[in-house]
Amino acid sequence: MKRSLPPKAERHRHFGSVDPIVGSKPTDKEKMPDLQNKPDDFYFPIQQVGISNVKYPVMIEAELAPTTQTTTAEFALTTSLEQDFKGINMSRLTEQLHLFFQTHLLSVETLREFTAILAKEMKQSSSNVRVTFPWFFTKSSPALQKEGMAHADVTYDVTYDEKQGYQSTITLTAAVTTLCPCSKEISEYSAHNQRGFVTMTVTVDEAVETDWKTVLLEAAETNASSILYPVLKRPDEKAVTEHAYENPRFVEDLARLVAADLYEHEAVKAFEIECRNEESIHQHDAIARLSFVK
Repeated sequence: MKRSLPPKAERHRHFGSVDPIVGSKPTDKEKMPDLQNKPDDFYFPIQQVGISNVKYPVMIEAELAPTTQTTTAEFALTTSLEQDFKGINMSRLTEQLHLFFQTHLLSVETLREFTAILAKEMKQSSSNVRVTFPWFFTKSSPALQKEGMAHADVTYDVTYDEKQGYQSTITLTAAVTTLCPCSKEISEYSAHNQRGFVTMTVTVDEAVETDWKTVLLEAAETNASSILYPVLKRPDEKAVTEHAYENPRFVEDLARLVAADLYEHEAVKAFEIECRNEESIHQHDAIARLSFVK
């Protein structure tokens, strides 16, 4: 038998809700105290203050298909804070994020414009925007050209300083296949292989505009034993395994070969590389890290 329940407002009171009080503090924004903008001596300046873990949909472009796509990005937005101010108005950060990316694509170039806007709006001398997002691209299998969608993780990190200008770094992590040269050399049959991850961070020339996502992806994939593919049929599997067997790579080899590609790119001013193999016959991972400043 269906029972009769009290009205919703009464149910809320039954579980602890109370009526609002008649307050005495102002509700008009102009009459409310603004603590973070109160000038005083607060002992130290802060290099970065702001918000992180902000998810927002963005549009990106790429040289690989799909050339335009929507993805979900995670932002960290910070500015400097002078010694004589208690805090920043953090709501302006998300306000400016929404205003800007309603009309702009996400790229290193647009982030430079955005960081300058943030510093100006927050009345500070510097700002930083760090944004991470998954980038999807079409990948065709090596033999039958079966298409599927692959992805890599990308991070743009752009800093604006009114005296020093801009600094931009791009990070990309791509998954690849590596085949062990030692295993190939000593074994009567085949060789063990594993999935590897190549993470590259490059500091780039501000004057050069290029699709750094594609540049870094190519550096990782063309130097590995094999590319990873979203769709493989039997003829494709044969092509992949044979190509890997023909191109064995230690984790050290892969780091050095990727470094050579980045070294030859004139617009790359410095780079850091980490190659990590999820070993298939060990319980541990194998890693190699390499950094270089031109």
